Amino acid sequence: METKAINYPGHDAGLGGRIWSPGIKKGPWLFLSGVTSVDYEAKATVGIVERSAMTPPIIDPERQWRQVLSNVKGLVEEAGGTMGDIMMANTYVTDMHYYTDYEWVRAEYFVEPYPVCTSIEVGRLVHPDWCLEIECIAYIE
Repeated sequence: METKAINYPGHDAGLGGRIWSPGIKKGPWLFLSGVTSVDYEAKATVGIVERSAMTPPIIDPERQWRQVLSNVKGLVEEAGGTMGDIMMANTYVTDMHYYTDYEWVRAEYFVEPYPVCTSIEVGRLVHPDWCLEIECIAYIE
């Protein structure tokens, strides 16, 4: 079985010089690294309402959810699948309210039967502007 790196549409490799792949497809299986709210065309985090050197960023969780799920969708489609092929979508949030208060956004992207999901509240993610990250496994026939 061939192993193929899956990158954000329009990009040949992971961004930022890091040693990672946004996705790996092995046979029918697609594994996505933690997907965040970065707009890879603009190379900027989406959903930052206000930022000051002296205070933490003010985050718009809805916009971050939409960008994260748009990025997931782009990666799955780049691998030849659809959102319906996602079997597992584990979510990491910096505040559990970001998970429970925005279920309706997830419902716009995922289809029944919905993927299994473990949701974990974490102290922080790699970048202070991110409030959520999702890792997925898909099966694409």
